Order: sequence, then C-alpha cells, then structure tokens
Amino acid sequence: MHQNPIATWHELVKARSAHGLEALIADDAVFHSPVVHTPQVGKAITVQYLAAALQVFGTDSFRYVRELQAEGNAVLEFELELDGIQINGVDMIEWNDAGQITEFKVMLRPLKAVNLIHQKMAAMLQAGESAARA
Repeated sequence: MHQNPIATWHELVKARSAHGLEALIADDAVFHSPVVHTPQVGKAITVQYLAAALQVFGTDSFRYVRELQAEGNAVLEFELELDGIQINGVDMIEWNDAGQITEFKVMLRPLKAVNLIHQKMAAMLQAGESAARA
C-alpha cells in the first residue's frame, strides 16, 4: 500500500518551506515544468525547481481549491494572484510505495500567467545557482 505524501506537501506549501523536500522526493523523480520543454530528471533538479516554486508561488493568495486522489497519484488545483494576474493551475503528483514523489507536473493558465511564472522562476533558479557557486 502506498504511503501518501500529499499531507507532507501541503505542510511544506503552508510553511512556504523547502525543508523536507529532500526526504519527500525520490532519487529518480521527474519534474515537468509548464515553461521548460524537456522533463527535468533526478532528485537534485526536482528539489531545486520545487524549492524555487515554493518561493515564487508562496504568496498569501495561494490556495488549493480542489484535490482528486487515486492510488499513488493526486491532482491538486490551485489559484493565486501574482503581480495583478489571476493564475490557475494544477499540480499532478505521483509517488512510490515508500511515499516519495516520483513525478511532479505543473500546468498553468492563462498564457500571461505562464509568461510571468517563467520570468520569476528563471530569476529564482538563477539566484539559486549563483548562491550554490558562492
């Protein structure tokens, strides 16, 4: 039987904290970004993207509005306002028997929201890379 990591994910989102992502993400995890064409493969890059997303999306207006779950996977619909733009999206999450996330796919709408998130995520990821090199 699958251990469900969604409660842990909700705790991280509520706390706006990346602490705990290392344990939550499987070594072979795959992250699908709404703005990067190729899947990002591996724990390190998945943790990096999710940590950046927690910062970018971590606003007072962020909230999950719907959740659908089945064995080993969930779809979480969210809404937020960022820089005056209403954003709607879904997190599609799959996990393994150990309760670790193996796949995390983010889909966003409308197009101007995708463009805004692309800009903010790129800046956050670049800042993270600069900090890691320092």
